[in-house]
Parts: sequence; structure tokens; C-alpha cells
Amino acid sequence: MLKKVLIVDDEKLIVKGIRFSLEQDGMEVDAAYDGEEALEKVKAGTYDIILLDVMLPKLTGFEVCQQIREFSNVPIIMLTAKGEDMDKILGLEYGADDYITKPFNILEVKARIKAIMRRAVPKTDVKTKDNVIEKGGLLLNCDTHRAYIEDREISLTAKEFEVLELLMTNQNKIYSRDALLKALWGEDYPGDARTVDVHVRRLREKIETNPSEPKYVHTKWGLGYYFNV
Repeated sequence: MLKKVLIVDDEKLIVKGIRFSLEQDGMEVDAAYDGEEALEKVKAGTYDIILLDVMLPKLTGFEVCQQIREFSNVPIIMLTAKGEDMDKILGLEYGADDYITKPFNILEVKARIKAIMRRAVPKTDVKTKDNVIEKGGLLLNCDTHRAYIEDREISLTAKEFEVLELLMTNQNKIYSRDALLKALWGEDYPGDARTVDVHVRRLREKIETNPSEPKYVHTKWGLGYYFNV
């Protein structure tokens, strides 16, 4: 299936290289070279995934990511030239689904894109009627990747949705951070377990009335996270 990718980077040689490689794999590629242009393109078009550089003219990648999350849950992979953990964690805090540190191997970029695309495909083995999971006033539509609490829609990123879907589907099962990382990010994901903590914290901020006393996603200290209502 043809996938449409938006590359956002002010380094035109990098954009050219990524574009060529992705088009060789049959993907449709669009490009933006600053933060404002990126926002305009996302608002005007439909993309399956966005590769978003951190250091951009006009608006930073973090600012672009944050603003996109106000109206879209399109998967976002942050590209950062810095290797510090704080940059990576910041990207996740602003709603990114993944990150890659420059300089990167184009094969790694393609592998990350394909992994996210596979996870975005609606599952055919969900053990719930009409691919809907509903527990304790919280409802997930696994076909549309939309979430609701008491009929009020909650805006979740693709990764936040995946975390919640896995926990809800396996109520009371405790997942360690490493188990969640392997299940949802893949065996070869280079990040660490703090990635899971960031996503769980953001998820709780969205679905819990009081994140410090959660109703849905609980912590079993020393073991991991689980869903229970």
C-alpha cells in the first residue's frame, strides 16, 4: 500500500537522500524546509507519517510536533543531530512516537517507518466485538484509533493508543517497562525504558482525573504497569 511521508528538514541534501530512498520503496514523499511550512502542509494534506527534524528555522521541531498534536495523531519520528537523552525525551514529551539520532543509516529510517506502519494497520485478531474495547467508561475503537471517556473523545498519539490498547486487552496483566518496550517499539529499538515512562505519564495526563491516583493505568512498584477498573 502506498504510504505518504512528509520530511521536514532544512538540510536539502538530507531531504533529497531520504526522498530518493523512500521513493525507491514505492512511497510518496513530500518535503518542508522550515517549521511554518511543515504546519501548513500537515493542515492542508494527509500524511501517513512525518519525519521531523528538531533544529528548524521559524519553529523548532518540538514546537511543530506540539502544534500538530493539537489536531492530528499522525505518527511522528523526530530527527535530532544531538545525542543527549534530554532531546530524545523532550521529543516524546511533545507527542512524538519515535526518534532517530543523526547521523543515521537510511536503512534504519526505513525500518522505523515500516515498523510504525505495521503497527498502524488495524488488527484482525482483537478479541472484542466490532474491534471496540470498553471498560469503566473508557472506550477504544481499534479500527479508527479513537478513544473516548464517557462519550468525550480523548486525543491520543498513535503510541499512547497502542500502550492503552495492549493494557486494556490484557486487564490485570502486569507489563514491565522492558516488556512494553519490546512489544510496542520492537526488539531492536535502541531507546531505553524511560521511553515507556514518558508515554505512560502522558497517557495518564489525558485519561485520568487525577494522574497521581489513577483509575485506569496503575503501577505495581518494582514490576511494571497494568490496567484495572
